[in-house]
Amino acid sequence: MSLHKGSVSGASECCVQQNFKTWADAARRREGYMEQFGSFVVEVDTEGVALVTFDRPPVNAVSIAVYEDMVRLAGRLESDGQVKAVVLTALPGARAWCGGADLHDFRGMDSARRKARYEFVNAALSGFAAIGRPTIAAINGPVVGVGMILAGLCDMRVASSAATFACPEIDYGLVAGGGGVFALARMPEAKVREMLFTGARFTASELASTGFFNYVVDSCKVRSVAMALAGRIAAKSLPAIVARKRACIATEGLSWMDAYLAAQALSATLAGKPDGEEGVAAFLEKRSARYEER
Repeated sequence: MSLHKGSVSGASECCVQQNFKTWADAARRREGYMEQFGSFVVEVDTEGVALVTFDRPPVNAVSIAVYEDMVRLAGRLESDGQVKAVVLTALPGARAWCGGADLHDFRGMDSARRKARYEFVNAALSGFAAIGRPTIAAINGPVVGVGMILAGLCDMRVASSAATFACPEIDYGLVAGGGGVFALARMPEAKVREMLFTGARFTASELASTGFFNYVVDSCKVRSVAMALAGRIAAKSLPAIVARKRACIATEGLSWMDAYLAAQALSATLAGKPDGEEGVAAFLEKRSARYEER
């Protein structure tokens, strides 16, 4: 009997749709696939490694739209039974792995709007951190501001020896929120405070002794080393991988988020003040900031 949609009962149609989904999922597992979530392109190989490429020219700055993309991305990775490990990277030759927050979002923003933004950002970052798969940051370019948080929230990090890392928020009259994440990653407190107070940039080679990275390699090897690490993980049982990730999250607790929220609260009080507005304006206008110290 030929099968036509009009001749199939609701229950039967549901079964047909489910069987098609099962077949499609099986085919996808055999072949791998590619999807795009706004600024993130996801390529899943036949072994279950998801290569996620952040692509938002010119510098991969993180706007509210990117956080929205991140929420959708995390949901997809979490629900995909094919994905066993995740590698987060930028395009080869990109100006930055992550260029920090998109300061256009902050111009003219008062404390109330900043608070609303933070509430959404916090949910997005928490969702990314809670993905039930090990995540590996394959860092092939500069990492700034919130990029440090993204790198810190990944389970493992492979970096180019020439990649630079900075928390320049203090240069804009603001407070960086990443200190708690670095503490979670067991970065030495003295080095963390130097980065937060000075806004200075450090190369991965200079930070290698902090233990922040699993591997510091030549730039041409970053992706291959990260993918090989993910491949070794993907060879394991998915239920065991997920359980191990859940156990890691439970062990770490929410201390990083508590510290992050405290820093955000401080930064929100600065948002509507002259120095906070001047710092953002000076960056966008490519000039030196003229602070009023108030």
